Amino acid sequence: MIKKVLYIFFLSFLISCGSSKKVTQSSSSKRTSVKKRRAVNRTSNSEPSIADKIVWTAVTYKGTPYKYAGVSRKGMDCSGLIYTSFKKRDIIVPRSSGLLYKEGYRISLREVKRGDLLFFKTTNKSRSKINHVALVTSVKSGVISFIHSTSSKGVIVSTLNQNYWKRAFIEAKRVL
Repeated sequence: MIKKVLYIFFLSFLISCGSSKKVTQSSSSKRTSVKKRRAVNRTSNSEPSIADKIVWTAVTYKGTPYKYAGVSRKGMDCSGLIYTSFKKRDIIVPRSSGLLYKEGYRISLREVKRGDLLFFKTTNKSRSKINHVALVTSVKSGVISFIHSTSSKGVIVSTLNQNYWKRAFIEAKRVL
């Protein structure tokens, strides 16, 4: 019994310390832009990657209501979720889904992994090609899960297997 308690305590300590470590910062500024950030996704087998940390941050906003142009727990939109999750890990990305779409490089769905961005066109009325962005949280058995903020349900996790998102999907990009 004591061993179990100590083991749980030890695991809790590791998890909390791992998620609170600072992301490597450039010497010239505290925050780095996504263009300067082309680091290897995992530094070692025991350390969480920057993608893991960004996803963990995004997941803490699950349940946050939708608010156009919002970037706080009071409310946020899809690009606000991405912007805030990256910013909390000292990586600056553009604030709008259209500008985010210009970052990184295109990848196929077969290459998608945790921390990549998915771009969607959810309406025919939109002048631009892209009007929605999401962050990949996991890829398991070919099922791509992502976190995003919807106008109807706020910050939620969805899958690309859902017909609505499958039809609206435009492209996947890697920015890390």
